[in-house]
Amino acid sequence: MQNIEDGSLKYKSLKQCVNDLEKNGRLIRIKEETDPHLEMAEIHRRVFEAGGPALLFENVKGSPFAAVSNLFGTLDRTRFIFRSSLKQVKKLIKMKADPSFLMKKPWELAGILPVLLKTLPKKKRGGPIFYSKTSIDKLPQIQSWPDDGGPFILLPQVYSEDPLKPGIFNSNLGMYRIQLAGNQYKTNEEIGLHYQIRRDIGIHHTNALKKGEPLRVSVFVGGPPSHTFAAVMPLPEGLPEVLFAGALGKRRFRFSRKDNHVFSTEADFCITGTVLPNKTKPEGPFGDHLGYYSLKHPYPVLKVDSVYHRKDAIWPFTVVGRPPAEDTAFGMLIQEIAAPMGPVEIPGLKAMHAVDAAGVHPLMLAIGKERFAPYEKNERPQEILKIANAILGYGHPSFAKYLFIAAEEDNPSLDVHDIENYFRHILERVDLTRDLHFQTMTTVDSLDYTGSGYNEGSKIIIAARGAKRRKLAKNVPANLPLTGLFKNPRIVFPGVLAIESPAFKNYKSAAAEINSLCKKLTGVKELSEMPLILLADDSAFVGKNINNFLWATFTRSNPSHDIYGIQSFIENKHWGCRGSLVIDIRLKPHHAPPLVEDPKITKMVDELGKPGGCLHGII
Repeated sequence: MQNIEDGSLKYKSLKQCVNDLEKNGRLIRIKEETDPHLEMAEIHRRVFEAGGPALLFENVKGSPFAAVSNLFGTLDRTRFIFRSSLKQVKKLIKMKADPSFLMKKPWELAGILPVLLKTLPKKKRGGPIFYSKTSIDKLPQIQSWPDDGGPFILLPQVYSEDPLKPGIFNSNLGMYRIQLAGNQYKTNEEIGLHYQIRRDIGIHHTNALKKGEPLRVSVFVGGPPSHTFAAVMPLPEGLPEVLFAGALGKRRFRFSRKDNHVFSTEADFCITGTVLPNKTKPEGPFGDHLGYYSLKHPYPVLKVDSVYHRKDAIWPFTVVGRPPAEDTAFGMLIQEIAAPMGPVEIPGLKAMHAVDAAGVHPLMLAIGKERFAPYEKNERPQEILKIANAILGYGHPSFAKYLFIAAEEDNPSLDVHDIENYFRHILERVDLTRDLHFQTMTTVDSLDYTGSGYNEGSKIIIAARGAKRRKLAKNVPANLPLTGLFKNPRIVFPGVLAIESPAFKNYKSAAAEINSLCKKLTGVKELSEMPLILLADDSAFVGKNINNFLWATFTRSNPSHDIYGIQSFIENKHWGCRGSLVIDIRLKPHHAPPLVEDPKITKMVDELGKPGGCLHGII
């Protein structure tokens, strides 16, 4: 591994990265035996929450392999890992977004060209991955949450090629979770391959079915950290992730072909197999990044051919759950790297932010330009509505369920990452009779169970433009006419009121209760400064902090079913309200259950934080 001082740092393996982090005080070793069933995940969560270091588990119960987690647990550590190449990769993306960039700064070519050359994959005859074979049951069987369906690979790099156009330049490298055991999988013979809608591997699977042949898949685990990051990078369709892996790692992606499968020669592990045509088995449940379980559903089965590993292989893993979690740093760096592309792909877009605290896909904040008719004096949203619809047709942002968009001209300094101020800007300006635009019976994120069916739900665009319409109330209005069913009103932040509500039974009774409440609240003058009312199971929880508001509001509501309004109306198929917007954010019977730790495991990890424990001074 080269010295960082000359800018030539290249990790050839995960072990080199681990050693580098340890040398720089960013990783600790846990020498005691640790149980992959819940204990390792709980240790990871507690250390992550404390902003602690990466963790190398040297003695994993039931496995001969060491494991490492929390590598990317902070944005600072993630930047440190990629410190030698990040600036050049950002310039590369900027060049893609703005071809005139090099004409304005031609001297930048000297720094970009070497990175560009590293994007080309390199074919090898052999490599470290072929050191030895093992079996699925010998891998660290990490289960993160009590009700998970079994152990999972939590940082997989799932490789496939298009059967109609084979070759590494028509490949996809995606992070699709892999269930190693449990359910109906035959031990060491089958594993579960979970991929959701709008994933490039789905195109490859479709084309394999057209040819009537199995889809060959390789699952790489570990290797240089740039390979892991590339698997989560949302690149345009047709642009192979292995190219990005080479650029970010400043080292060409090494691969080999053996037994009709592709191997990442520098990976720590490689599982090869085939997805048999038209064969599925139940996969899940799995504690996912929205903070709830994704439930058991039929997904493709990967028939295992072989499991290879390199010498001294290390098994990397993460733990997902209610954000923030380790994947938060992934998301932040992805948005940082990809930021220049949005305005290029969507003309008029200034910025957008998929909000991690709300589970990413449920909530998108955006800012756009209004240039359609500068000679008109009206302040209704025009171009920003066009931009909003473009966002809902653009890659991963298309899964946004709530999309708020503001006009840059109203406040050029508005920042999509300053969330409370952004909401204040919207709530001061939104015209609730005009600015609500629904899409019903449409496709939503597979992990979102608020909708009317699996992958089915609704969306809403809330577009606000113009001068301030109202001041926002900072206090609970006096003498609110609440019945015993609705109580404990609480200010979340100016303009937003949470009201504790009875447990949700069904939509029919909910509609009757909420419409009755809306009638009682009609005419309360103070509510003219309270444009958003939330009906919650626990108003104190929602009002405690901004993250609780974001998580509960946008992961527990389906716009078409859970949005009401004071003095609501339908006019020419447009829905609006003349008073406050009301959102029912209570848990519903059809929602997936939220994630809860096992108290016995929590107590066990507490002991590790006491004097003499391996985590003393860290948690």
